[in-house]
Amino acid sequence: MVNFALALSLAACRSEPVPRTAPVVDLPAGGAVTTMTAAYGQPISAAHTDTPTLPHPWRHRPGTALALAALALLFAAVVLEQHRYPPLVLSFESIDLLDHVIFVYRTSTGWGSVARSRDPGLHGRRPLFATPRALALSYFESYIDFTGRIKAYAVVDLRVMGAYDWRLSTKSVWKVEQMLLDWPHRKIASSDRKADSMRRRYRAFREAHGYKPWKYYKGRDRWMPLPEEFARRG
Repeated sequence: MVNFALALSLAACRSEPVPRTAPVVDLPAGGAVTTMTAAYGQPISAAHTDTPTLPHPWRHRPGTALALAALALLFAAVVLEQHRYPPLVLSFESIDLLDHVIFVYRTSTGWGSVARSRDPGLHGRRPLFATPRALALSYFESYIDFTGRIKAYAVVDLRVMGAYDWRLSTKSVWKVEQMLLDWPHRKIASSDRKADSMRRRYRAFREAHGYKPWKYYKGRDRWMPLPEEFARRG
């Protein structure tokens, strides 16, 4: 079981300064991002265990990001910042107000993401996308469930928060949530007909199998490996 608190403490104690400007990070394969993704491969319950000193994510309520995604985002941002990755957030706005947030990064091969979710299609992506918009669009189909549909996205550097302690605070970092809610998002135009078709397929799968799909989604060759709890079915 991953001890997230220990990982955060080790990251915070790192002596070398974190570069503040480095839009492209070219680290070897199997580095920090791969390790982080492997950590996210633990069962969902691991994200809530043995974490007394973790920064608490914002509380879930209608119109806000889910607590699990927020915890995963902040953990990734704190740790990977120590490996020269700027703390970048990809924020999604959904028509049902159940927004979502993930950590994103850029390498010489493109944009990728590190993410944790109860939905198998909302996990990380390999750094193979030319633009943040292309990365955001890779989540469009898998975001559609009974009510969800991406309508806009934004990429935000958490360092705009200045001296606000979102990294290691023991309190609820609600100011991060509010900042993301207020941040201008770029609209994603999509076909109602196509979205309705995707929703019907999703609904039919859930009714037939009782769990969430992922194997019929397009572009899975660009996904990071799924945790075992999802990979064994879908």
